[in-house]
Amino acid sequence: PQKTSFHRSQTLGYKNGFAFTRLPTVGIGRERLYVNQLSQAELDELSNKRPTLTYGQAKQAPPSGFIPAHVAFDKKILKFDAYFQEDVPLSTEEHCRIRQVGIYYYLEDDSMSVIEPVVQNSGLPQGKLIRRHRVPKNDHGDHYHWRDLNRGMNITMYGRTYRIVDCDPFTQVFLESQGIELNPPEKMIFDPYTELRRMPMRKYITPSDFDQLKQFLTYDKQVLRFYAMWDDTHSMFGENRPYIIHYYLADDTVEVREVYKQNDGRDPFPILIKRQRLPKTFVDKKKTFPSCVLEISDQEVLEWYTAKDFAVGKSTTLLGRTFFIYDCDEFTRNFYRDKFGITDFQPVEMKKPFEEVPQVIPPYNGFGVLEDSLQNCFSLLPKPPRKDVIKMLENDHKVLRYQVALESPNPEDRKRRFILSYFLSNDMISIYEPPVRNSGIIGGKYLGKTRVAKPGSTTENATYYEPSDLTIGSTVEVFGHRFVITDADEYVLNYMESNAESFPAATLQSLRDHFRPRQVVKETAKSDIPMLGTSKQKLDELIVQVQEELKLHEYLNNKNIQEAFLQCDKDGSGILDKAKFLTLCDSLRVPTNAFPVNKLIDLCSCGEDKINYRDFLRAFPS
Repeated sequence: PQKTSFHRSQTLGYKNGFAFTRLPTVGIGRERLYVNQLSQAELDELSNKRPTLTYGQAKQAPPSGFIPAHVAFDKKILKFDAYFQEDVPLSTEEHCRIRQVGIYYYLEDDSMSVIEPVVQNSGLPQGKLIRRHRVPKNDHGDHYHWRDLNRGMNITMYGRTYRIVDCDPFTQVFLESQGIELNPPEKMIFDPYTELRRMPMRKYITPSDFDQLKQFLTYDKQVLRFYAMWDDTHSMFGENRPYIIHYYLADDTVEVREVYKQNDGRDPFPILIKRQRLPKTFVDKKKTFPSCVLEISDQEVLEWYTAKDFAVGKSTTLLGRTFFIYDCDEFTRNFYRDKFGITDFQPVEMKKPFEEVPQVIPPYNGFGVLEDSLQNCFSLLPKPPRKDVIKMLENDHKVLRYQVALESPNPEDRKRRFILSYFLSNDMISIYEPPVRNSGIIGGKYLGKTRVAKPGSTTENATYYEPSDLTIGSTVEVFGHRFVITDADEYVLNYMESNAESFPAATLQSLRDHFRPRQVVKETAKSDIPMLGTSKQKLDELIVQVQEELKLHEYLNNKNIQEAFLQCDKDGSGILDKAKFLTLCDSLRVPTNAFPVNKLIDLCSCGEDKINYRDFLRAFPS
C-alpha cells in the first residue's frame, strides 16, 4: 500500500532504423528482479545448444555433385562389327555382295552411326553410310537404345538389315556391367567375289618363237647411242652435219636426232627421223607400185634394221640418207662386247665442219666495275655477277686505312696527303683528301669506292689490289696516278696480326717495323724515362718534316706560339693536358690535321691525356 511508483522499464528500441525488443533490466517501479529473465522454453533451447555455443555451428556435409550424361559418357562409344548382304542383279560373276560395316553407339546422346571401311579400287561409295543421329526403331516414335543391341542378332535401319557378329572389349564390359547377357560371337562373313579375286589367276602361256614381252622387260630403258655424220656437200649449200642415232633395244626402233650448238643459226627442230622401225630390205615389187603412200608392214619388208647393222667406222643408209658412224658411248661398247664379242671401237677423227671463231672481248673502257661490264659481252640480257655473301657478312664494316702521298713531278702535289680506305667486305678502295686551310686545293672525295686493278692486268685475267699488296713504302697505281703509302692505322696491324696466316710475312713485318718507334715512345712516356738513341733521332727527323709542312702556313707566328704555351704552363713542368693543348693549337691556327704535325703530337704524348709541349715547340723556332 505504501508503493507510489509504478513505472515500467523500456523494452522497445530502434537501431539503424529497425525496431527490436529487449528484456527488462528492472521491475515495476525500479524494483529489483529476483527471477530469471529468460522463459523456460528459452532455457531449454540454451541447454540444447551448449555444444554449439562451445564448438560452433556444425558443418553440413556437401551435397553429392550432379554429373550430366554428356560429361559422364563423354567419348564412350560402343562398337559392334556387322555386315549386310546386297543383291547384284546384273552380273554373271556374282549374285550377292557381302559388305562389312561398323555400328557405333554414342552413350552421351544415344545416337548411332554406320561406317563402312573404305576398300581401295572397290568402285563402291563407301565410308559413312548412316550419319550420326538417333535412329528410329519403329513407326511409333521409339529409338534404338543400347539395351536393344547384342551379338548374334539382326537390326534393321532404314530398310537395310545388319547382322551383328561381335563387339569390342569395352562394349562387352559395359553391357555385362549393366546386367545384359551377351550372345556368343559369330564369325565374320567375307565377300566371296573379293576372295576369288585375291586368288592368283591361272595363266595360259602360248609358246612362240620370239617373245616380245620378254624383250621389252629385259631391255626396257636401254638405248644404244651412236655419233654419226651426214655428208650433204653434194647438194647446194650442203655441209657435213653431226647427228646422234638412238637404237632402242626394247622394241628395235631407231631415232635420229640433230646436234645443235649455241648460235648456229638453225631453227630448234631436234628430231630428223622420229622413233620407228626402219626397213633394211624390201620385197621385190613393181616399180609402178605406189609404196610411198602406203604404211610399211611386215608384208612389204624382208628385213628390218637390228643392232648388228650398226658399227663404228661404217656407213649406214637410213631412209635414203647415208650416215657415217664415227663413235659411240660406253654403254654401247659394253653391249657389243658382251653380245657380239666385238672389241674394236676405235673412234674415227672427224674434221670440224667449220672453225670456231674465238670470242674477242673488247678492252675495258673504265666505266663501272669490270666484272659487271663484262657481262654485256656474254649475253643480250646481262645478269649481275655473283657476290661472295659470306665474305660480305664476315667482313662487314671492316676497313683498313692508310695514309698515302701523291707521287707527282709537281712540287705542290708532293705535299698533298690522302687517306686510302680498303674495304674488306668487297675488296674496294676509296681515297679521301683531308682539306688543308689556305693550301689552294679543295679537299674531299678523291676516288669513290671501286676495285682497282694492278698494272699490267688484262680484262681476261684481271688482278686487283689486296691487303697483302699494301705495305709501308709501296706504290699503288690508281688509274694512272701513283700513290706512296707512308702510314697506316693501328687497326691494320692488329687485324693482320690476328689473321697472320692470310698475309705474307713481309707485309706484316713492314707494319711492325713502322709501328715499333711509336710503341717505344709510349713505353718511354709511361715510364718517365727520356728518349735516347733511335727515338731521339726519329723525333729530330719528324721535327724537320713538320717545319717543311709549316712553310705552307706563312700566317703562323712562332714567337706568339711559344709565349702562349709558356703562359699556360704555370708550374713550369713542361707537361700540359692534351685537351687543353689541342684547344690552344686550334686558337693559334696550328694545322693539327696535317699528317706530320699529328705524328709529332703522338710522339710527344705522355700517356693518353698528357703531352710534353717542349718537344713539340722545337718545331716552332723563334
